[in-house]
Order: sequence, then structure tokens, then C-alpha cells
Amino acid sequence: MEELLSILYEDADLLVVHKPAGLVCHPTKGDQYSSLISRARLYLLSQRREEAPSSSSAPLSSPGAAPTHPSIQSPTPHLIHRLDRETSGIVLLAKNAVTAGELGKLWETRTVVKEYLAIVHGHVTAEQGIIDAPLGKDMQSVVAIKDCVRPDGSSAQTEFYVEKRFTHPASRFNHSVIHQSIPPSAADLFPFSLLRLRPLTGRKHQIRIHLAHLGHPIVGDKIYGGDSDLYLALVENRLTAEQRARLILPNHALHASRLQFEWRGQVWQFITSPEPDFAAFVQEQAENP
Repeated sequence: MEELLSILYEDADLLVVHKPAGLVCHPTKGDQYSSLISRARLYLLSQRREEAPSSSSAPLSSPGAAPTHPSIQSPTPHLIHRLDRETSGIVLLAKNAVTAGELGKLWETRTVVKEYLAIVHGHVTAEQGIIDAPLGKDMQSVVAIKDCVRPDGSSAQTEFYVEKRFTHPASRFNHSVIHQSIPPSAADLFPFSLLRLRPLTGRKHQIRIHLAHLGHPIVGDKIYGGDSDLYLALVENRLTAEQRARLILPNHALHASRLQFEWRGQVWQFITSPEPDFAAFVQEQAENP
């Protein structure tokens, strides 16, 4: 179970995990290990079989004192929020319906702070800013799940901060697909930015769409990176070596790094580091002069 579920914190009511990139939150076709919620069910079942309730509630991190509110039924995982398949990072689960109801209402108030890290193409000029662009269904796209910026869409705002601008010798990547203005003399080094982001609303694919709209799509994004056929090739299991090279990373470079909220009289905060591929790409960068 330690290999299937990376636990950041646990007590009688909460289960906070690091979801790896490539794992769906809800079940699709696959075995009992193919979704985050399925793995959480297996984990809680193994707890009931092998451990006493008191030992299973010991926290693995210490954001604050564990709540004393008792669980009414045997622990059953409830997803409080979700991440896209390829997005890594923090996911919060409740172990009972009472806790799930409380946290669900809290999420509706928009007081929860969600912070992400993303690697994007190009050097973002502004040090910080807010992308304010309404989102709705992309009626022109062949990808059924794709949304876009449209005037009649739902209000959406994303705050961003530039953490680092760097260049990287992404030699396997045909960078001209997105940046066709790169001069030949600079063809061996390409510009990227590491961003810290706070979605102020919670629309589907919001961060990904907003960054593409800004002109800086997320590295590895198969839907909003400039070529929708990359996503179709993925789902149809026909991604070529050249297409994988263009994507640079196996999953899009978006990571849910921090979650903070006030609940039951205290402030809760959870933090987790990016996946190895994400971290290595930033660390192996060539510093700008």
C-alpha cells in the first residue's frame, strides 16, 4: 500500500495524499489500483483488517492538532476535490460523510487557497498578474472535453507569479510547433518559465486554458499546447516518438503544491514537492546570462 498511496497526513477524519501524475481520481476501465479513490478504499480496508483505530489515526505530518470529532461509521473515502489525470499533487479525502459534507460546503465558499507550480513555454514578461478571461466549451475543437476562452463563458480568474525564467537544451523537442519566431542561432536553447499559480475560481482546465491564452502553454499539455492531435493520439494509443519528443515530459508540467483552509477552528496547510521529471527539468536548466 505504501507504493500505491503516498500519504501526506492522516487522522480519524482526513486522508491527505500526493496523487502521482498519470493516475485518475475516479475509476475508469481498469483494475482496483487504477484510480486514486480505489486505492484509498483498499488502504482503509487494510487498516480495518490490520490495525487498531488508535494507531491508524496517527498523523504523518503536523499541520495542527487532530480534530476530536468522532467518525460515525467505518472509514469510507470521499474525494473533496479532484485533479486532472496528468496533474500531480495534493488531494484531500474525507473518511466519512459528515466530514465530507463539512468540507464540501467549505469548498463552495471559495476561501480555500490552492497553489500550483507549472513549467510553461517562453519567458513570461510580467513578474505577476491576474488572468481574467471567461471560459466555456470549445465548439470548434475535435476534442470533446476541450474548453476555451469565450466572451459568453463563465467568469474565471487565475493569479500567477514568476518563480524563475530559464533556458533549457530541450534537444528532443521540435520547439517551432509553438514558438516559430525562435532565431536559428538560438535553436539549441529554448525559453521556459516556472510559475506559481493561484486559481481564484474553479473552472474545468482553468489554469491550462488561461496559460495557453496568455501565450505560454504548459509544457507537455496535449490539449492546450497548440496541437490537439497530440491528445487524440494519446487516447487512441498512437503517439509517435516524434510527438513524445515534442511534448518533452511524459505528463503535463502542472503540480498542486499547496493547499490551505480554515476548518474546525484551525488553519490547515499541506505542501508537497513536484514529481521527479518536473523537478529535474527545472534543475537541469541552463541559467540565463
